[in-house]
Amino acid sequence: MRSEPLVPADVLAAIQAPFLSADAVQVDVSILQPLGLLLDLAGETLRSRLFVVQAEGGSEACLRPDFTVPVVGHHLATGAAARAYVYEGKAFRAAPDEPDEPEEFRQIGMERFDAPGSDRIAADCEITRLAWTSSLAGGREDLSLWLGDVGLFSAFVDSLDLSEPMAGRLKRAAARPRLLQAELGRAGSLVTETGRSGLADLLSGLGQADAARMLEEVWALAGVEPVGGRGAAEIAQRLIRRAEADRAPALSPDQAERIRQFLAIEDEPGAALAAVAAVAGPRPEAVSAGLKAWARRLEALHNVGVPIAEARFATALGHAFDYYDGLTFEVRSSDVGQDRPIAVGGRYDGLPARMGGAGDSRAVGCMVRPWRAFVGADA
Repeated sequence: MRSEPLVPADVLAAIQAPFLSADAVQVDVSILQPLGLLLDLAGETLRSRLFVVQAEGGSEACLRPDFTVPVVGHHLATGAAARAYVYEGKAFRAAPDEPDEPEEFRQIGMERFDAPGSDRIAADCEITRLAWTSSLAGGREDLSLWLGDVGLFSAFVDSLDLSEPMAGRLKRAAARPRLLQAELGRAGSLVTETGRSGLADLLSGLGQADAARMLEEVWALAGVEPVGGRGAAEIAQRLIRRAEADRAPALSPDQAERIRQFLAIEDEPGAALAAVAAVAGPRPEAVSAGLKAWARRLEALHNVGVPIAEARFATALGHAFDYYDGLTFEVRSSDVGQDRPIAVGGRYDGLPARMGGAGDSRAVGCMVRPWRAFVGADA
């Protein structure tokens, strides 16, 4: 496993300082994390980048690829309504196609959980400011802030006035480029008959409980065991969604073109948000609340010292984890490259509920990679 070099102590202390001065509880979480849970919450595309481990007779686990999911679990276990946590430690992600990319690396970050009804914009701005200030402490002078919003994509989809099943599929595919491109690629067709999975078609005619029982019977007859920690109900639900997607009407050419135009928007924030309004569908009011919120967010970011005038807004901005459902951001260095951000963060209000928490959550976080922030890393 390729390990990241150590950052000089004085530089590391400067990068840590903004986090340590925040009003937050320091927390540590286990290096071993349940594989099935992470795949369900962070997306199947992450599987190829995980280091999977399994004791004889035990369930599959993986080395933690990130801190967000385990910190959410820790927070839910405390029963606290609102609290912020800072952490520092190693994370592990495989990089088979990047021979120079470390697979074991240090992260410093914060996860913030606020009470229902709290000000999302104020929390977004504080987390963004924290990531920006910490990144600057590494000494680089070529940093830029990139902003995005997964929730704005959902609102844009609503503006197209699609059927509920189609809108749901597009929203689920927001952080999965291949799935999204597949929907765009079949635009204009009436019904897709791919025949990819007779089992999926069969299960889709049953209720969820009956579908799960049938799948278990098929496994028993075939003498196979499921892997990855997934149960029959979860797998059956995925197969049913696949069958429903195959039989569903496709996007119209106009709808697909509007989505392509939306995803291509990348500009300074004010111009980018104006472009979103211009390309919205027959229900433009669906995006108006999100655009007004962004106008307030940009002003608030400016007021806390984040350089919005030099920032960029990209509607297609996404992360390796697909649990984000609101603001997303990256701090980038031109020397390090856009595919290796110095810091990333965003809002994930839906994640605590998916892990058993209350339905009305407020959750946002960020992490910084100290070695990438360190200007001496280029030497």
